[in-house]
Amino acid sequence: MQDPQSVESSPSAVPGESPAARADRNFVELLQGLRVAVTGVQVLFAFLLTVPFSPGFEEVTHFQRDLYYVALVSAAVASIFFIAPAAQHRILFRQGLKEPLVHRSNRYAMVGTLALAVSITSATLLVVDYIFHWPVAVITSAVLALLAVWIWFVGPFLYRSRQG
Repeated sequence: MQDPQSVESSPSAVPGESPAARADRNFVELLQGLRVAVTGVQVLFAFLLTVPFSPGFEEVTHFQRDLYYVALVSAAVASIFFIAPAAQHRILFRQGLKEPLVHRSNRYAMVGTLALAVSITSATLLVVDYIFHWPVAVITSAVLALLAVWIWFVGPFLYRSRQG
C-alpha cells in the first residue's frame, strides 16, 4: 500500500487538514491532471477511429495494420483508465472510501499514461512509416518513446527519490 502522502502535490498535509479533507484535495488534484491527459487521448482516439475509413487505408501493409491495431487499442485502454476514477467516484460516492479511491486512481493514471505513450508512439510510427518508410519512422518513434518515458516517468521518479 502506498503512503497516503505519496499522491499529494505538496510534501506535507495542509495544517489542520483531516485525512478526509486531504483525500478530497488529492482526488481533485488528480482529476485536474487527468483532464489534460483525457483531452489528448480523446483527440488521438478520435483520429484513429477515422483512419480505416480513409481512402488510402487499403494500401497499408500488414505490419502497418498491426501497428494501427496497437495504436487504436492502447488509446482505448488509456481512455478507460483515465475515465475510471470519475466513474468509480460516482459508484463509491459517500461510502467513506475516498482515500482508497485516490490510491487506486493514481495507479490508473499511471497505467493510462503508459498506454497513451504506447498509442502516441505506435501512431507516429504508423504515419511516419507510411510517409517516409522504415528508418525514419523507427528513429522518430524511438525518440518520442524515450522522451515520453523520460519526461512522464523516469524524470519524476528520480526527482521523487532525491527528495526522500
